[in-house]
Amino acid sequence: MLKVGIDAISFYTSRFYLDLGVLANARNIDPDKYYIGLGQQQMGIAPPDEDIVTMATHAAERVLEKVDISSIDTLLFATESGIDHSKSAGIYVHELLGLPKNCRTLEIKQACYSCTGAMQLVLPRLQLHPDKKILLIASDISRYGFDTPGESSQGCGAVAMILSANPRILAIDPESSSYTEDVMDFWRPTYKEEAIVDGKYSSRLYLNMLEKTWAGYAKESNRHFKDHYRFCYHNSVPRLVEKAHKALAKYSGHSNIENNVLMEQVKDSLAYPRLTGNSYSASLYIGLASLFDNCQDDLSEKRIGFYSYGSGCVAEFFSGVVQPGYQKHLDTDYHKKMLSSRNELTYDQYKAFYSYKLPEDGSNVVIPKRIENKFRFSELNKHKRIYQKD
Repeated sequence: MLKVGIDAISFYTSRFYLDLGVLANARNIDPDKYYIGLGQQQMGIAPPDEDIVTMATHAAERVLEKVDISSIDTLLFATESGIDHSKSAGIYVHELLGLPKNCRTLEIKQACYSCTGAMQLVLPRLQLHPDKKILLIASDISRYGFDTPGESSQGCGAVAMILSANPRILAIDPESSSYTEDVMDFWRPTYKEEAIVDGKYSSRLYLNMLEKTWAGYAKESNRHFKDHYRFCYHNSVPRLVEKAHKALAKYSGHSNIENNVLMEQVKDSLAYPRLTGNSYSASLYIGLASLFDNCQDDLSEKRIGFYSYGSGCVAEFFSGVVQPGYQKHLDTDYHKKMLSSRNELTYDQYKAFYSYKLPEDGSNVVIPKRIENKFRFSELNKHKRIYQKD
């Protein structure tokens, strides 16, 4: 069977971040509750002139640099931070990047699972049309109520991937297992800007769905825990990922594996998410970029296990094999420079960004310029979003 999978990957996060120690001090909480209890250090904070479109476009521009854009057959935009009930956010990205007019464009939604769902749906198309490439983007801004328990797990980020036949980075295995159940652990009503979450219930579901999807995947693939060299999980907070990986080892009959060995299997995938916070649909794949950029081992021909979870809920376990020479096709230097050059916010600056509201009555507003990026959300004019390309 023809190999299909990830040919290029890059991610982007806001140029601004809030250290969780600053938030802890403002909330009169011991910072270790966040640093240790959540395993989280910082969270990306989008200013008013940055949204899911600008983040997505910055990420996508990187993966398109060495691609003939005429080969891009489809653009799929996965998000749960939609900006329009009708128009796909991907349409704006399509225009800003000058993609071919015959490139179909869709927005996909199912909480944090949507990027995985989109990928699994379109990979078979590449078997039929191996000369085509697919641009898959996930972009989200996680937002909870101000001064609520969920506030510390906010964040933002976008990831862009080129999917192709004979991929240069990761070939996705055909075996997988998914599970769907109608639950209310996390939801984001259309009339609210903030998500509603039952954190403890959602964490239990995350672990329960991991057990169910792993069992289905193991049966389908006839693979075992030790057939996977590293693991990537949807990351809401790093501590839950670490707990889940220990649970997976136990589910699969390997409870005797030492803790330091288990943590080594997920450590590198958590390096970037610890700094960006929860990026919902992009989270799992920012973790993949983090693994590639931070793992000192040669991952060539090694298998990676993936657990994707989206509240509400849909979950899936699948795997992929890293391709020889993958290192030459990574965007490591860009990622590290981007993260190291971000601007730290004070608590008052964070509060001002959080509190900024767009008018809902059709009046015009010019968005304050906070970023010097190539793409920015510049204006709202008669309910129309205007994007600036420098």
